[in-house]
Amino acid sequence: MTTTTLWRPCGPVELKLVEDSAWTAWPPRLPEQPIFYPVLNEDYAIRIARDWNVKHSGAGYVTRFAVDTAFLERYPVQQAGGSTILELWVPAEELPEFNRHIVGPIEVVHEFH
Repeated sequence: MTTTTLWRPCGPVELKLVEDSAWTAWPPRLPEQPIFYPVLNEDYAIRIARDWNVKHSGAGYVTRFAVDTAFLERYPVQQAGGSTILELWVPAEELPEFNRHIVGPIEVVHEFH
């Protein structure tokens, strides 16, 4: 199986929920969060964690995880700004299926305070 590496910037509350899943799944979205946004490059994730999550929750984390590439083909890459600001937009109702296609653990690779 071929996998694609994705990154997800998050705050401490979301990270605790991932830890509670034994590092295997992203938590359900809140009602005001209709989309789950993993990103396609580490630098973009770092900027969000450092510049947004720290400001709003006191800490920011960058996670890295792999997903079955064939499964990801259903989600077109979204350019949310400059050429390196690339995301996948996973509808909240599809997150349980997305989680089933994560290969290996979700890892914390950067932490900011």
